[in-house]
This record gives sequence, structure tokens and C-alpha cells, in this order.
Amino acid sequence: MNLRQLRYVVATADHGTMTSAAQALYVAQPALSRAVRELERELGVELFARSGRGVVLTTIGEQVVRQARVALDAVEAIEGMSGARPNGQRGTDLRIATTSSLEPELTGRLIPRFARDQPAVRVRVVRCDGRDQVAAAVRAGRADLALTDLPVPGDMAAHPFEQREVVLISPPALKVREPVPLNALDGMRLVLPARGSPRRLEIDTMLRRIGATPVAAVESDERGSWLGWVRAGMGSLLWYRNQLDDTEGVAVRSFMPPITRMIGLVHAHRRLPPAARDFLAFAKETARESRGRDHH
Repeated sequence: MNLRQLRYVVATADHGTMTSAAQALYVAQPALSRAVRELERELGVELFARSGRGVVLTTIGEQVVRQARVALDAVEAIEGMSGARPNGQRGTDLRIATTSSLEPELTGRLIPRFARDQPAVRVRVVRCDGRDQVAAAVRAGRADLALTDLPVPGDMAAHPFEQREVVLISPPALKVREPVPLNALDGMRLVLPARGSPRRLEIDTMLRRIGATPVAAVESDERGSWLGWVRAGMGSLLWYRNQLDDTEGVAVRSFMPPITRMIGLVHAHRRLPPAARDFLAFAKETARESRGRDHH
């Protein structure tokens, strides 16, 4: 059990849906849902029950949330007493811009690990609708760093972070050659984000590059429902292998040639504040560790 899980549970109770709680906390909804499930497994109880499109607390959930509020209030009081450093300086803010599809990478993986090493740095995620807005936020000084697709314009400094693989998530009964040829996407029924959304624009750009025209079986931004629609046989889904939490009841297939995406940390050509330099060094080390595991 940890404070992050308690904050997520309290926020879900307050907002009535995990999506709204995640938005209020500036975290990705899958990361919040995963943390709540982990706490439920650890405690051996169900904290929330579904109610329409939202959730409600169970009886034991109400008791847990009541105690969680007490614990969080105590932590806040302690932080208030220790908020100033010995030299009188308070914690440093770090602003990182990113797109909605890459936000889980920041909030679910990088920021929690960085926060353990640098507890005095407060990280704020600046959400952007696309790569152009990310670059604009960095240029305008609204963000110190950004996690985005590469390449970026030449007025930005870029540090490659990781290469991601796009995979086909489909009902197991779907008959398709493996690895999947790119032309198999032509006419395939797909579960797609809503038209005009940042995620949809990313996928449409990818499909145009491939030269494939699939059939939209479902168009929705309810990301938590996408795998359910795939399991129900309504269509297949294009998503990133590293962002798959639960693959039960679906088949995950690679493409040939592979569909990959290089992401990186970028910043303007100016001197970075110390917290940004620390985060950049941390992210590079994280990427090296990940590559080392992959090679073994």
C-alpha cells in the first residue's frame, strides 16, 4: 500500500468515475485504474462497484476511504511542516508537455520513479493535442521539457528515448497471416478513437502513411472500453505494445514490416533549469536500463 494508491482511491470516490478522477489528478486513466486494482488485490476486498457509467463505494470501500482521508490529511500536515528546505528554498516546479497517447508513459512510469529520487521537485504535466502544440508549449516557455514523437523542428534539441511498436489487437478468431502484412489493414474492421480527437489524428496519419483504409467498426474515446469491444468481436485495435495491461481474450500480433514510432525528450535551445537537467539525465538512464534488459 502506498500514498499514491490512497490518493487515487479517494479521488475516484470524490469524482464518481475513474476517468474524472484521473483528469483531476493529471494522471492517465489506465494508470489510476491499475493502482486501484492493485490496492484491492493487496487488501483482498472490492472497493468500488459499477453503477451506470461510474462507480460507487462498497461498504468496505467507504471504510477504507474514510481512513485514507485521515492518512492523507496527516501526510499533508507533515509536508506543510517540512516544505521549506534548510536554506529557505521551497521545492522546485518542473513542467513537462506531452500528448494524450504518451501521457501514460510520464504519469505511469517516469514521473513516479523520478519523484522517489527527487521528492522536492513538483512535476506538472502540460497536456497538448498534438506534436505541434507540444513544440509551441516548449517554445513559449509553458513547459521546460516535452515527451513527444521524433523528429521535431530544428529549433528544438531532441534526445531519443525509446522506439515503440504498434501492434494489432484483435479477436483470436480473426483469420490473418502472422506477422500481419500491412495491406491486411485495408478494409479491416477497427475500433478507433472518436473523429477529430488527438489519438484519432495520430492513427489516421499512421494509416495514410501505410496506404490502408480500414472500416470504422466503433469510434469512441472511451479508452477503457476498447479492449472490451475487441473481445466482443466488434473489431480490432491498433495500439502500442508497451501500453497493454490486460491481453486476456485477445490476440496481439506484430506487423511486417514492423510499425514503429520513436519518441524522445525535447527542449528549446536554451539553458535548462536544474530540475529539467536532472529529469533528462534520469530519463536517459532509464532508457539505457530498458535497452539493457531487452538485450538480455
